[in-house]
Amino acid sequence: MTAESHSNKQPAETSEFKTFAGRLDVRVIRSLMPFLWAANPFELKARVVIALVLLCVSIAANVSVPIVYKQAVDALTPGRDVVLVLPLAMIVAYGLLRLISVASGEIRDAVFAKVTQRAIRTVALRVFQHLHALSLRFHLDRQTGGLSRAIERGTKGIEFTLAFMLFSIVPTILEILVVCAILWSLYNFWFALVTFLTIGSYILFTLMITEWRLRFRREMNARDQEANTRAIDSLLNFETVKYFGNERHEAQRYDRALARYETAAVRNKTSLSLLNIGQAAIISGGLTGVMVMAGVRVTGGTMTLGDFVLVVTYLMQLYLPLGFLGYVYREVKQSLTDMEAMFSLIHVHADVTDRADAKPLEIAGGEVVFDDVSFSYRADRPILKNVSFRVPAGKKVAIVGPSGAGKSTISRLLFRFYDVDGGSVRIDGQDVSEVTQDSLRGAIGIVPQDTVLFNDTIHYNIAYGRPGASDAEIEDAARLAAIHDFIASTPDGYETRVGERGLKLSGGEKQRVAIARTMLKQPAILVFDEATSALDSHTEKEIQGALRAVSADHTTLVIAHRLSTVVDADEIIVLEHGAIVERGAHQALLAAEGPYAAMWARQQEAAQLKETLAHDLGAALAEEEMESEGLTEENLKRI
Repeated sequence: MTAESHSNKQPAETSEFKTFAGRLDVRVIRSLMPFLWAANPFELKARVVIALVLLCVSIAANVSVPIVYKQAVDALTPGRDVVLVLPLAMIVAYGLLRLISVASGEIRDAVFAKVTQRAIRTVALRVFQHLHALSLRFHLDRQTGGLSRAIERGTKGIEFTLAFMLFSIVPTILEILVVCAILWSLYNFWFALVTFLTIGSYILFTLMITEWRLRFRREMNARDQEANTRAIDSLLNFETVKYFGNERHEAQRYDRALARYETAAVRNKTSLSLLNIGQAAIISGGLTGVMVMAGVRVTGGTMTLGDFVLVVTYLMQLYLPLGFLGYVYREVKQSLTDMEAMFSLIHVHADVTDRADAKPLEIAGGEVVFDDVSFSYRADRPILKNVSFRVPAGKKVAIVGPSGAGKSTISRLLFRFYDVDGGSVRIDGQDVSEVTQDSLRGAIGIVPQDTVLFNDTIHYNIAYGRPGASDAEIEDAARLAAIHDFIASTPDGYETRVGERGLKLSGGEKQRVAIARTMLKQPAILVFDEATSALDSHTEKEIQGALRAVSADHTTLVIAHRLSTVVDADEIIVLEHGAIVERGAHQALLAAEGPYAAMWARQQEAAQLKETLAHDLGAALAEEEMESEGLTEENLKRI
């Protein structure tokens, strides 16, 4: 009977991860082979050879067992004049051969285990490194949950394929051929033919039904990935769900995805039952036919009882791996699809790569120049249009403008997450496209608007700026960011865990950790990308003080929406619709009464209105509290 794996978590068939449903893709096997041989050291190659030798020993012992069993039965048949030692020797040989067959298989698996795990480790690491080498564009267009599942399934697919294809499918096919040859040589052509036709029919039926079932399996896998992605997306946005009280909405969306998975899984299971019944019918028919042929010859005196036992034993011995073959075929085929999905990630072209002659960036002072830069994420929607500006070494330049003006795109181009469509970005005269990405990003430190921390300790998150930094250096960076005292006041100090994405810290605390992390990196150029826009006024002033302290003597590019945070900049650039419309110092821009002055007036008016509302609300709350205490105006007069 065919077993069905209870692991239904397979990848969906998508345009990114193309499956090869109609056949076993030899290209996947070719992609895997270097990790089994060419890329391995001598020890692992020796393990491969030893495993193959043990495989041959196991097959030889397995096909010899029924022959020895036949001889033992014939020796023990009543009426045969044999010495007792002979059947005892056959029985002992039978036991030894079975032991050798099982032991060689187990030793083979143990020897080959390191080869399999090293291949999994190497491939997974290669994919992981390649994903980090891909551009930001790739990751913005992909779902992280889907990528992680592709890697997880692909690595499991490697283990399953190696274990079952090499040590189940290949040995079973070889054993079937050897058994047919033995039956033909010992008896006649018909025994071999019936056995071969039974096996051939079984395999053909299995392939046809399996191909038919694949559409149900793919649908089930697609629905599984959909449900998993929705669950991950919802849990990652836990705070947003709570803010809007949409727990029921999220549960309903998840349940709808699960319902679609349920329907697909039922269809998959029903089609499996049909496959199992057909396979059982073919095996039973073939087994019955061969047993009838052998039984007739035993009663006719042309075959001994031992011959009958041999034929039956061979078929029963083949029945177990043959019954398992359908499951193995399906799972190996699915594993190859999973591996193809994972290997396809390696073949994704990186939009941003180092040139063959790229050299490390040499920092002289840290001057940043954008020279006639044009850029668009899509051809039909330009983001930056002929933008030119210069940030002198050690100076501070601010870029302001409304949302969607292209401010944050400038920081992405500086980090070379994207290549410009026109113009150039230079640091100390060196085009960023002509230097190595590692050296470029090593020279720049950023404090972003949305600070995301790792679910680890404060120590780890600060140390992430320069892994390997000493505790003293980490504490110095925390002091520069004005967060050391807060950390020291917590029960666990620097070992305090910050939670998923840093949710256990307040916005200001997260920003200070981000500043400390950036300062530990010791960059020549600092970028503050809306670093305080999400904070309250009091926290913003504190963070601004920390930012001014750490940016002293650094080339600093400030991207901001709140104009009050950039009044001390050496130059302020006003960006609208991807183009520079105004530039100059704060006072000069106010005097010009242009776009900057209009933005300043609107923000000042909004700030004053906010302050008035806060004052009035505070007064109303105070009056309400006084009344609750009986301190009315009339009572106060009496007092």
